[in-house]
Amino acid sequence: MSRFILTVLVCGAASWVYAQGPGAGKGPEPQLEGGLPIFGPPLGVALFQKNCAGCHTAEGLEMNGRIAPAIAALNATAPERIFEALSTGKMKEQAASLTNREKRDLSEYLARRPIPQPAAADVSKMANPCSSNPPLVDLAALSSWSGWGAGGNNARFQTERSAGLKAIDVPKLKLKWAFGLPGGSSGTSQPTVAFGRVFVGSDNASVYSMDAKSGCAYWAFRADASGRFAPIAAPVSGFPGSRYAIYFVTSRGSAYALDAHDGKQLWKTEITGGLHNISASAAYHEGRLYVPLAGTETMSGANSSYECCRSRGGVAALDAQSGRILWQVDSIPEPLKRLGENQKGTQLWGPAGASVWNTPTVDAKRKRIYVGTGNSFGPIAADTSDSILALSMEDGRILWSHQEFKGDSFMVGCGPTNPAGGNCPQTLGPDWDFGGSSAILQTLAGGKDILVAAGKGGVAIALDPEANGKVLWRTTLWEGKPPSADGLVVFGGTADGKRVYYPLQRPGGGLTALQLDTGKVDWTVAINADRRGQIGAASSIPGVVFTGAWDGTLRAVDANGKVIWSFDTHQDFQTVNGIMANGGSLGSPGPTIANGMVFVSSGYVGVQNGFAGNVVLAFSVE
Repeated sequence: MSRFILTVLVCGAASWVYAQGPGAGKGPEPQLEGGLPIFGPPLGVALFQKNCAGCHTAEGLEMNGRIAPAIAALNATAPERIFEALSTGKMKEQAASLTNREKRDLSEYLARRPIPQPAAADVSKMANPCSSNPPLVDLAALSSWSGWGAGGNNARFQTERSAGLKAIDVPKLKLKWAFGLPGGSSGTSQPTVAFGRVFVGSDNASVYSMDAKSGCAYWAFRADASGRFAPIAAPVSGFPGSRYAIYFVTSRGSAYALDAHDGKQLWKTEITGGLHNISASAAYHEGRLYVPLAGTETMSGANSSYECCRSRGGVAALDAQSGRILWQVDSIPEPLKRLGENQKGTQLWGPAGASVWNTPTVDAKRKRIYVGTGNSFGPIAADTSDSILALSMEDGRILWSHQEFKGDSFMVGCGPTNPAGGNCPQTLGPDWDFGGSSAILQTLAGGKDILVAAGKGGVAIALDPEANGKVLWRTTLWEGKPPSADGLVVFGGTADGKRVYYPLQRPGGGLTALQLDTGKVDWTVAINADRRGQIGAASSIPGVVFTGAWDGTLRAVDANGKVIWSFDTHQDFQTVNGIMANGGSLGSPGPTIANGMVFVSSGYVGVQNGFAGNVVLAFSVE
């Protein structure tokens, strides 16, 4: 979902140069806290004038039916994220001729501030570090929410006992503390709760450990990049003195294991090569990490000098004790083949795409994992794009696949029809990924297992894992005009054993409750969100669904579809660690719930000019 913000990172705020006027930058340079200068005139101005001046507007440019980020949103993007996009992300090809220094200059110019120094990962320089760091309790001693889905089935559901929260208590929730992420500007990491502590990442490329009750900081660790991940707390062996690790993956393609007690690095593994990145959390099961891999060529449609398309999604399995890669497979089983040349004489390749940018779902009974895939890239569409795949845990073999939308090849820079060829498909697809929303494995009252999934195309399906993904039911979640490329369901829903609940990205938002056994809609309610609705993942406890919106409001909806509690996170906060912080839009990181508390990261910019922010919020009834 970050494709558009990455598309325009090189060009984004060029017109900001002109807005300053010919006298900009003269006189003493203003100073940030700590004496670091705000660059004026920015060192990257010549690069912007040469490469992409005037590429964007204050309102944002419409591209393929989407509104690209406006200048203000790009100015609010963390410089680390911009540098990652230029160096190893989806803008790598476009920035190939630039030196690292030039990429850094561009990054700092766009963000209008320097890339933060390592002090951002030093809790001793913050207010209120924890006075001591006692040994960790056993992982099972306290309730936890570890990783994306609070369990391998990705239901994003907590029992009343694990939640420590009853439905009747939810209206009493109050803000207990706020933690500011130094230098952060977009919340993409979901909090994990374990050992009575909270673990969360920031787009400043650091991971933090805080006390769940007070928000004091135990430690911080600086990684090689940020990422859209939820840390995983699990046992580790082979490292004297370390009982538990915090596992996470970064957008650059690295997997890490840190000592959960003190943040010391235990191992690091580079997973991806030049044609992959990582856009979602890994899954953990019985000493293995299953890591989703995404392709990187969705931005190359208009670049007829580039040999496209060869990047594919996939999954890698790692030994969690050592970081060793056990296997790595593509989401497209057939080999790449030459497809002739485009109108400029550049070689074309395919099939490509089918990115996996959701957390794999674990089926321990059948020794399988399930993933959703995104659209194809290039002239032809793969048979496994916009699909649900079942992979063997042993070796990654694709055991079966279900494709919901055929022929969906989508690339930025392509038009609705492309008769001249180029790198584009002849007809541009709708971009109806299953990529961002993890499939949910549920067991019905009679003991039958089903796999439930929904995606950007706004269709929810239930598949039979015992019958090679046979469709059990299919429910369309929209009426009237079909969803745009932005999608109706993006980062997914939650299920409680009887229903599955999906937040809707549409004007006013909405939440839909479907019966798990039949797919029948029990209710769909509007929740008065702004025009963009909801993009983030929902979470639930018995009788209550928590859902966040682009407008920054976190809401709790009861079993009848009534909003029983809400909190506006789009505001300034006084933080326990003394960092200036504000909340913004609620996006990919859904709320997490454990031990009587609810946690959420606020400030998701995404691809639709969300409100930037850099705060983690904790709520309780106390």
